[in-house]
Amino acid sequence: MQQWIKEVGRGKKGSKDLTYEEMREAARLISSGKATDSQISAFLIAERMKGETYNEVLGFIDELKRCSKKLNLSSTISDNLIDFAGPYDGRKGFVTTVPTSLLLAEAGVPVLLHSSDTLPPKHGMTIKDILSELSVKTNATTKQIEDSIMSNQIGFVWTENLCEPLGKIRHIREDIGVRSIINTVEKMLNLGNAKKMMVGVFHKTAVDKLIPIIQQSSYDVGYVVQGEDGSEDLPTHRNSFVYKVTNSHAESFLLNPEQYGLKYEKDEEVLTKQEQATIMKRILTGEQAPELLPFRAKVIYNTAVRYFLFNITATIEEGIEKATGQLNEGKGISQLNQWQQSLYS
Repeated sequence: MQQWIKEVGRGKKGSKDLTYEEMREAARLISSGKATDSQISAFLIAERMKGETYNEVLGFIDELKRCSKKLNLSSTISDNLIDFAGPYDGRKGFVTTVPTSLLLAEAGVPVLLHSSDTLPPKHGMTIKDILSELSVKTNATTKQIEDSIMSNQIGFVWTENLCEPLGKIRHIREDIGVRSIINTVEKMLNLGNAKKMMVGVFHKTAVDKLIPIIQQSSYDVGYVVQGEDGSEDLPTHRNSFVYKVTNSHAESFLLNPEQYGLKYEKDEEVLTKQEQATIMKRILTGEQAPELLPFRAKVIYNTAVRYFLFNITATIEEGIEKATGQLNEGKGISQLNQWQQSLYS
């Protein structure tokens, strides 16, 4: 491990980017337990200060995938499955991707959510936290997750359960307290072998690294979103850049919520998991109380955009009509109840 620390930790002028093969070897030493805690800490900090390349991220991803349990899904499911890759350090605001995913699943679109417990630097609310509060079993076995996707079109992976090395180095990440290459790696493992994905970024500078990662992975199409809290959720208070990435091409476009009558002022409120769950259930039931409208707009907007991007509807306007109808008819809460019950049956 020392040789790789030396390569990336020589300072601003002397540090060297690792090749794909070199990063796989470094990641193998970490995942196998042969690297010490001190060595792992030094390596992660040195990589952060140098700045990781997409080849380094790919090497780390592929090594951790080798060490992970994977979902065994039919090609029919995998070809249509959408992997929503949100930030593992959590969120401060409303996690729209949860109710949005339930509406997609109710419409017959298979989706996979994943996260672990919250991490530095944000220590926000994770999808795992919220699903637990919604009484969705988050420590399901691979078989239970597979069955859930097959029967309910939705599943959740607690990633550290399927990728043991991530759990083993959690304490190191908590100790160093800053982002590292693993913050990108963990959300790009694609343990369901999905052919479609959506991932969020804070800044457009991160897009340049994610595009080649998506292109060299097993996805047919991926969308990179400049979303809320670095997530895949489009905000309703501002425009957002979206990048469509295929194996051979990448293009960007701008989405404006005001164009669809769904613009709201930015909400700075930090929500607890209990508050998140309560709001979600009320929206999914079809409630339209005034205090719910900004959150409801986020759910409708994000669901509609995903319907359009993944070719479920021909336009975003059609997606808005479809999502609004689902909420008004209480189909979202029915989907949640069905998901809850199937995991405990």
